[in-house]
Amino acid sequence: MRASRSAGVAYAGAAYLLWGVLPLYFLLLVPTGPWEVVAWRVLLSFVFCVLLLTVTRGWAALAVIVRQPKLLGLTALAGLLIYVNWQVFLIGTLTGNVVETSLGYFINPIATVLLGVFVLKERIRRLQWAAIGIAAVAVIVIIVFHGEFPWIALSLTASFGVYGLIKKKIGPAVDAVSGLTLESLWLIPIAVVQLLLVATTPEGLTMGQNGVWHAVLLAFAGVATAVPLLLFAAGARRIDLTVIGMIQFITPVMQFVIGAAVLGEAMPPERWVGFVIVWIAIAVFVADLLLTAGRSRRSGPTELL
Repeated sequence: MRASRSAGVAYAGAAYLLWGVLPLYFLLLVPTGPWEVVAWRVLLSFVFCVLLLTVTRGWAALAVIVRQPKLLGLTALAGLLIYVNWQVFLIGTLTGNVVETSLGYFINPIATVLLGVFVLKERIRRLQWAAIGIAAVAVIVIIVFHGEFPWIALSLTASFGVYGLIKKKIGPAVDAVSGLTLESLWLIPIAVVQLLLVATTPEGLTMGQNGVWHAVLLAFAGVATAVPLLLFAAGARRIDLTVIGMIQFITPVMQFVIGAAVLGEAMPPERWVGFVIVWIAIAVFVADLLLTAGRSRRSGPTELL
């Protein structure tokens, strides 16, 4: 059991570390723009998943899913949501807004709890309500004092939050590889249209036009997309929600450091104030997870969120 938990922490930690450094990887793909990157990301993720299904002999499991229209519909919806998330993330990363993408992933766990209240009619605890309220204040501060609506952050939060709800609805009926395969499959028409549109622009498609190294990096987009998702799925099966709740902040912390310290994005005082308020909300959120976990150990297993 302890070995399984340690493996779970390692898998989940590796997933969040990889997600954390993705901005640096995507910046290596310049001059490829966000629309072309996402299109290749979709197509190459599908190819990578097909190879995985073949190696792991997962086609039988996929066939079972394909015979269930409801599951197929949910995977299509999940695909559209993750597409929005990928596209907004790439736009943010490649337009000098990595700090704002980190804000979206800082807020996401708290927004997920809020979605649970209004969509799944879940009951939440007072500290969770406090975290939601503090996070809302942070967004208002950024809008009013920084003077910009954080559409990138809020779009990332909303798309990934609802994506999580859909994945929860699907549950264990769809394994990680089959799910990503179907989600990528539904997005292939969108990806093809995007590539055709990019090809008509003055810059055109960049695949193979900027040297071997650039082409190799761009071709790696499918692996860079699929591997963290599969590592996360492996980790989530082995560790409880409290640990996941704390590990997940690795990604936005790394993205914030990359944006503010490495890439030198602007951080005026009013933006710092907004982020500090967000971090206070996160501290309250994590404290609630730890307190609940402690009570759970004393009184037996219970659901944390």
